[in-house]
Amino acid sequence: MSEARVIKKYPNRRLYDTEESRYITLSDIRRLVLEKVDFVVIDKKSQADITSSILLQVISEQEQSGEPIMSRDFLSQIIRSYGGTMQGMVSSYLEQSMKLFLTQQQQVRDRVKSVVGIDPVGIVADLTTKNYQRWRAVQEEIFRTLTGGGRTDEDKREAKKKETATEERQG
Repeated sequence: MSEARVIKKYPNRRLYDTEESRYITLSDIRRLVLEKVDFVVIDKKSQADITSSILLQVISEQEQSGEPIMSRDFLSQIIRSYGGTMQGMVSSYLEQSMKLFLTQQQQVRDRVKSVVGIDPVGIVADLTTKNYQRWRAVQEEIFRTLTGGGRTDEDKREAKKKETATEERQG
């Protein structure tokens, strides 16, 4: 088994990949994780292993862009778990739960693929998007009904703009 790739973090907060001899970003760290490259991040000044801290930064960046995975409540509960007598058990439980989830997810994908002949991930993603759009439309309709039964002035202006644009394209 080869040794872990060494990434050095300099005092100027830049990350240096010693294998590729270049500075890298958190996006590059994310890519290494996705490619399952074994690496360690070492603080250049103290020589401390700061890999977990850097991985948390990658997670934070991911949580801020797009749909977050972790809810506020979940994150609050994680914070409350620190320092307690159950901290080690919570850590182990979360790690094992994630491993089990990923294993079961792969098993389901493999079974569906063997029966249907295609990977279900794309199909499920499309269905999820369509269902979310339908759910949102229904929620908006309910909201409009509950808040006065009709469109706001801005909704009316927007609808008129769309109607005019459609007529211009057709005419």
